[in-house]
Amino acid sequence: MRGMARTLAITAAVVAVWTASSALSAEKSEKISPDRLPQKVADAVRERFPGSEMASVERETENGRTVYDVELKQKGRKYEMDIEADGNVLEIEKEIAVADLPDPVRKAVEGKYSGAVVKEAMEVNLVKERQEKPDHYELVLEQAGHKTMEVIVSLDGKRIGKEGKKRSEPR
Repeated sequence: MRGMARTLAITAAVVAVWTASSALSAEKSEKISPDRLPQKVADAVRERFPGSEMASVERETENGRTVYDVELKQKGRKYEMDIEADGNVLEIEKEIAVADLPDPVRKAVEGKYSGAVVKEAMEVNLVKERQEKPDHYELVLEQAGHKTMEVIVSLDGKRIGKEGKKRSEPR
């Protein structure tokens, strides 16, 4: 009996720790007005995209870090930026024409999601020391019944999967 009680106690402790750590690492997101952006974040947007217009801003917390997800337009082209509160730019997404997607990316989508139509394409660039480096594509696909889904495709088209981050509104 003692062995069973001890096993149950250890199992309960492991579950409690796992639950607590999952809750702490869970992403929280809140829409905010662009005029509530920290000055350093607003300056980073203006520096990289002068004359742009911010469409929406979300303050996200993941693993204790605050990141601002800024959607904007400049000269009719859509962009998104992920920026830390200190103004450090982590990622820049750039809208590209579907026709400009590399052949391997188009073929990967056709192979995995037959009949789907690419409605939007974003080139995702990671930023390190102010240098942008293309990392992958995020595509919005429309399937039968006008159902949309977002997928991530590697630059070479060899890896493809569903987007993990849920969007709160259609794009």
